[in-house]
Amino acid sequence: MSESRLGLTGLQDTEFMADIDTSLIVSMMDCISGASGIAIVTHTHPDGDALGSSLGLLRFLKAAGKDPVIVLNDRYPESLAFMTGSDSGSIIVYEEDREKAVSAIRESGLIFCLDMNAFGRAENLEKALAGASCPKILIDHHIGPDRELFDIVFSCTGISSTCELLYYILLGTESVGHDAGKLPAGCPEALLTGMTTDTNNFANSVFPSTFRMASELLAAGTDRDAILSSLYNNYRENRFRLMGRLLGDKMKITGDGVAYMIIDRSLADEYDIREGETEGFVNIPLGMECVRMSILLKEEDDKFRVSIRSKKGTSANRCAAMFFNGGGHELAAGGKLVKGRDLKTGSAAEAAAYVEARTGEFLSM
Repeated sequence: MSESRLGLTGLQDTEFMADIDTSLIVSMMDCISGASGIAIVTHTHPDGDALGSSLGLLRFLKAAGKDPVIVLNDRYPESLAFMTGSDSGSIIVYEEDREKAVSAIRESGLIFCLDMNAFGRAENLEKALAGASCPKILIDHHIGPDRELFDIVFSCTGISSTCELLYYILLGTESVGHDAGKLPAGCPEALLTGMTTDTNNFANSVFPSTFRMASELLAAGTDRDAILSSLYNNYRENRFRLMGRLLGDKMKITGDGVAYMIIDRSLADEYDIREGETEGFVNIPLGMECVRMSILLKEEDDKFRVSIRSKKGTSANRCAAMFFNGGGHELAAGGKLVKGRDLKTGSAAEAAAYVEARTGEFLSM
């Protein structure tokens, strides 16, 4: 695809611009108005920001008279199910109905890709996205968006989350008119929830615009206390038992200041851990003065999923890109170690040795 079928490039990957180019928003609304069907796609293993931005946009589009669907590669965690409300029926999951998910993308008149910088981040949906001939709009806050894939690009790394970026885009639409109180029902809650999770409840990746968003949504009547209760006070006991086990005798700290924890399949089975129940674990070791980087590995069928967090001065993004087949943000990134490629045996012991060797190499550069 050329730079843009519509001649638009969107926000640049620099500091957040408070005044988003209104011509982009007008063009986006023109696309929405003329689309007979709209699909919203986000990255695999959807987190709060991915699901929150998708639901926020879904509710905006429904209020505009459209009948959009959210298409996910895999189901969101149970801990985030409260966000969906009555819109759960508008969510199609590829792993549960492949034909329906692919058809929803192929038959769409417009596709939004949220919280992902390239089609590959949607894994099994990549081929359908690449083959779809309709206009595609990207709204994302990650480094290195593949601009050539999209007709309209809203990309900004100097912002807390895709939810925050979408919030300011929606504020600029004619129907909202820079009044958060005019956002459709359920939209503010979804956006504030996603922003809260991606900042670890305002602990990282926070900008002046982030507090402005929160302030405006609170002033408009959004119940943040209810959001926090749903996010952080409804976990199963299993999560805390595993957390204690990890911090008690599973966490290792290298001489370079890297703390790492590995949840292999047997440990996850022992505590009956479900998707999403280890959210936030990787952040905990950063509370220690001696730790400059924290890594959590969670075993899946053919790989270990890797989460990396770091303190200022140590790049989680560079480490993920160089040694863990991933990337992300400067202080928060992710990746994977593939069995049979990165790891010969795929054992937890081999994964531990890999982490120690590669992080040692990285920090000595």
